[in-house]
Amino acid sequence: MSATATETRSYRLGEFHQFEGGQRKFLYLVPAGAIFELDNAAAAVIERLSGGEATHEDLVESLAEEGFTFDDASELVEEMFLSRAIISREHVPETVANPPAGFPLQSLVMNLTNQCNLSCTYCYEFGEDKVATPDGKPKFMDIETAKASVEFLLEQSKGRKSVHITFFGGETLMNFPLLKEVVTYATERAAEQGRSVDFSLTTNGTLLTPAIIEFLSENSIGVTVSMDGPPELHNKLRVFANGRGSYDIIEPRVKALINGHRTRPIVARVTLTKGVTDVVRIYRHLKDEMGFHEVGFAPVTTSPDRLYSIDEGGMDGVFDQFRILAEEYLEYALRGEMHGFTNVSDTIAELYQGVNKSHPCGAGLGLVGVGPSGDIAPCHRFVDSDTHTIGHISTGLDLEKQNDFLTRGHIGAKYDCHSCWARPLCAGGCHHEAFVRYGDTGHANLHYCDWIRGWTDLCLRIFGTISAENPEFLEKFAERKAL
Repeated sequence: MSATATETRSYRLGEFHQFEGGQRKFLYLVPAGAIFELDNAAAAVIERLSGGEATHEDLVESLAEEGFTFDDASELVEEMFLSRAIISREHVPETVANPPAGFPLQSLVMNLTNQCNLSCTYCYEFGEDKVATPDGKPKFMDIETAKASVEFLLEQSKGRKSVHITFFGGETLMNFPLLKEVVTYATERAAEQGRSVDFSLTTNGTLLTPAIIEFLSENSIGVTVSMDGPPELHNKLRVFANGRGSYDIIEPRVKALINGHRTRPIVARVTLTKGVTDVVRIYRHLKDEMGFHEVGFAPVTTSPDRLYSIDEGGMDGVFDQFRILAEEYLEYALRGEMHGFTNVSDTIAELYQGVNKSHPCGAGLGLVGVGPSGDIAPCHRFVDSDTHTIGHISTGLDLEKQNDFLTRGHIGAKYDCHSCWARPLCAGGCHHEAFVRYGDTGHANLHYCDWIRGWTDLCLRIFGTISAENPEFLEKFAERKAL
């Protein structure tokens, strides 16, 4: 473009969310999912355009009045234009591209069993909102299906030096003998190809033994324990079939796991339900008293009419509690210490990486779930559901079904999201939550919109403060990305 054309170009504000951190001003540039720090000159440009459009020449002259040279002012305006903090009158909004065809798998969730020794009412697999249709299907995965699943993962992940297998259930450890066989088989098969496999599992903790803990430690298997806090909170819904709470069974086993697993941090995953929303108290118990390395929270996935669902007022209370822990996280970060509140760490990591999602997660894209029958689902939450099957381990992915799932779940199809500044991180929210709430995996989770925007803004402010006052802390997230 010629100099004359640039000088006469007319500008307006781009799509961004403005925030402050560490007494500095920032823009979260929505189309790019990027963060742009505002100096006085850039802030002056934003202020000028807040009153309406202006030409390149107008903006340069305004900056010149503030003491900037013509060349510096012109360069700044062009930089802001290229970053899309400001856009031209002719600007056409960009769409988030589809992932390339044949996008390789990264992770496989292997549901070793659809059986569980607990009867949690809110269970998304077999609770009141279940989508699973397990009748006539195997209750436990066998070694042939497991090996075929490993081969499927290795075949579908070509080009990746490392892949991941997560063991899941039901209760994962009810099929621990198979888990051991899979670890050996997958490790050997990957090594033959000059590759590696990382393993993790989720468990309710009731079946942990010294021998199992030793195996998990020796093989560097990451462990997430589903635990909802101190006894009176945990036992509300995490119960055995006879209604007895599971806390007393879990507590000594989990402490033995935390003390005995020497190679990976142990994480607690808390499901928040009506009456189980005292986030700070739960965190203190699990982190300080139990000794978990990290604690993450998620509201229950359920229809709004369930007795255990959290209403809007309850979610406001959860946000207030999250804010307390988030501010505590910031205090730790400014001292160069890790806090352990996973919800902040995960969001900061995505902000650091400049995530701009086409889909809410890797379901059906870089990740799939495999059930005991060998059915392939977009993720573990849809395993054993005939409605959501996208293939079988013996025949591979049904590309038409996979494409339909991904097309409906793409941010471009969620028109309610197109004007939301938080969409690069959210992309409309969990597919499974959307199905339970709206009957469509591609529907935006509109009931969480304000909450997500508030949470993202809070994490942006934390990110900005850390980058201003202790930027070295963010290097931890560079290391995390490399891993």
